[in-house]
Amino acid sequence: MSSPERDTRREIIETAEGFFRQIGYQKTTVADIAKSLRMSPANVYRFFDSKKAINEAVAERAMVELEAAVHEIAARKRPAAERLREVLLASHRLNAARYVEHHHLHEMFACAMEESWDVVRGHIERYDAVLDALIREGVAGGEFTVAEPALATRCVRTAFVRYLHPLLMSQCAALPSPDAEAMIDFILIGLGHRPKGAA
Repeated sequence: MSSPERDTRREIIETAEGFFRQIGYQKTTVADIAKSLRMSPANVYRFFDSKKAINEAVAERAMVELEAAVHEIAARKRPAAERLREVLLASHRLNAARYVEHHHLHEMFACAMEESWDVVRGHIERYDAVLDALIREGVAGGEFTVAEPALATRCVRTAFVRYLHPLLMSQCAALPSPDAEAMIDFILIGLGHRPKGAA
């Protein structure tokens, strides 16, 4: 794909996300997106064969941004437990800023979950790979004592999903619950966290 085509594709995605934020996924039409970009719907369909494909691209871009942030944190030269805490906190804050503060984006995410599960599942697998690497590094360095890192990874993601899932963050906001920091403390205890150098 040439640079002008990449730029047009990016503009379509950015414009679509703007509409999804303002009026919601269901009310947004391809014609709305095309009109805002001063192009025909047929031109939009040159880049995306359906509104579903546009939604998929918007959701995927958000996931890629989150993945880039957690990879950057995971690569730092710090104890594994500190990086795991920062990865979980950053994920929570990024998703809260994107979805909780823009309630129309819940609809977009729900549609992505229903219509584009492969995209979402790929994101979960890549996210789990970051958690798994940190947990294994923590076990190897004596920070964590879990016997099965792969199982521990799934447990960590499941325990923290209420702080990551856009719909759950919104729906559970009024329920009595620990904040993200307290839940991370609980997760680290579950991993048998022992600070480096501790007896």
